[in-house]
Amino acid sequence: MKTRFTLMIASGALLCAAIAHAQGFKFSQEDNSAKEKAQERAQTIASLLATPCATQLKDKKIMLIIGEQQVGGGILANQDNYGPHFQVINQRLRSLGLKTYTPEEIKKQIAQAEIDAYFKGNPDAALSASRRLGASFVLRGLITSNARVNPVIRVNEIDVNMGFTLADNAGRMIADANAHSAAFSGSDVRGASARLINEQADEVVARLYSDYCSKATVEAKRGK
Repeated sequence: MKTRFTLMIASGALLCAAIAHAQGFKFSQEDNSAKEKAQERAQTIASLLATPCATQLKDKKIMLIIGEQQVGGGILANQDNYGPHFQVINQRLRSLGLKTYTPEEIKKQIAQAEIDAYFKGNPDAALSASRRLGASFVLRGLITSNARVNPVIRVNEIDVNMGFTLADNAGRMIADANAHSAAFSGSDVRGASARLINEQADEVVARLYSDYCSKATVEAKRGK
C-alpha cells in the first residue's frame, strides 16, 4: 500500500513537471513569436524611412487636419478635439525633417467651414485653404468606428480605425496609411483612437513618409 502511494506521488510529480515544462515551452514560443514580429516591424519601419527624400520636398509645407466620422454619417472636424492625435503625427513628421504647421497656425488662417468642406470632399475649399496657408500638401486623418455586441459574452464592443491620406494642393493623392485597433469595450471612441495612433504612429508615419518621398518626387519630375 505504501509502495503504491509512493508511486502515485511520483507519477503526479512527473505529470506536474511535464505540464510545467510544456507550458514553459509554450510561453517561450509565444515570447519568440512576439520578438520576431517586433523585429519584423522594426525592419519594415527602418526600410520605409530609408527612402531617399529630395531636399525640395522637405522644404514644402504640410497641413495636417483630423476629423471623426459620426454615426449619422456627418464628420466632426473641430481641430480642438484632436490635440493628442495631432501631436503624435506632427512630432514624428517634424523629426523626419518635414515642415508642418502648428494647430494655432492652421486655426488662424483657415476657417472651420473650409475644414468641414474639405472633409465633405469639396476640392475647391481644400485648394483655397491650402493655398492661403501656403501649404503644398494636405494630410487628412479620419477616425471611423464600428460598434457591435459581442455574440459570445454579450458586451458592447467598438472597432476603431484611423485612415490618413496625403494629397497635394491640386487634390492629387500622394500617400495613404491606416491604423486599426481590435475591438474594445466602452464608448470613448476618441480616447481609443488616440491610444491606437500612439501605438501605431511609427509605422503609419513611416509609410506616409516613404510614399511622400517617392511618389511626390515622381510628380515633381513629371512637372519639369
